[in-house]
Amino acid sequence: MATVAVHRAVLGDGRPTLPYAETGRPGSGPPLVLVHGYVDSWWTFEPMLRAMPAVMHAYAPTQRGHGDADNPAEGYLPEDFADDLVAFLDHLGLERAVLVGGSSGGVQARIVAGRRPDRVAGLVLLGTPAVLADKPGVAAVMETVRALEDPVDRAFVAEFVRGLAVGRVAPGFLETAVDESLKAPARVWRETLRGLLETDLAATLTGILVPTLVVWGDRDPVLTRSDQQLILDAIPDSRLVVHEGAGHVVYWEDPERVVRELAAFAAGLRR
Repeated sequence: MATVAVHRAVLGDGRPTLPYAETGRPGSGPPLVLVHGYVDSWWTFEPMLRAMPAVMHAYAPTQRGHGDADNPAEGYLPEDFADDLVAFLDHLGLERAVLVGGSSGGVQARIVAGRRPDRVAGLVLLGTPAVLADKPGVAAVMETVRALEDPVDRAFVAEFVRGLAVGRVAPGFLETAVDESLKAPARVWRETLRGLLETDLAATLTGILVPTLVVWGDRDPVLTRSDQQLILDAIPDSRLVVHEGAGHVVYWEDPERVVRELAAFAAGLRR
């Protein structure tokens, strides 16, 4: 089992300070930067980080307003998170990295891939939506989120988190995921989801020319195969891997398999 160390990135220039986890050691290929999704934190990737061999060097930052990161009063649009991600790469001195976006974290990852291809060696999208505004279930969540007040209700968060997976996930990990989501203030729940719904997500798929791996669980309660096909149609050098019987967060349900897929993808980039 890999050792995971936790640090803090002081981005400066008025940007928030972000906690981040790190595992592995520098190797011959570009490092991985794991980008979490809506109201998650770096902890969402903890099972993957523990499963990584030492030759895979990976970082997982917690984004603004989430987990133990600073939560500024504003700046929760996808492009704000994308700008923080570039600043994070700068802070670590990473010229290029493989960006791995989990769920909506893939939106900011692909924004960076499209705008700054010089910084991105490859892109991996794990259960990332092509678009969100057309999904009735997401609109229903927004109605509930609009009414949230601090402290956010634990029962609501527990139902939200547990509804993302259909396979077996360790109960202790799910409790940690709930605890981490509860750290986000109600306004971050509102503003981050509003940003996702009001942004033209289809436009964020344009101009991506880096190799891209799309990973999707075929029992995802949020995303359909046709949604994932939109990503494949928009990104020329992309391919799909399907986890049969898995839900929205494939990296919770089978982290070892996802790590193997990441390792094979990264090895292909080095050739």
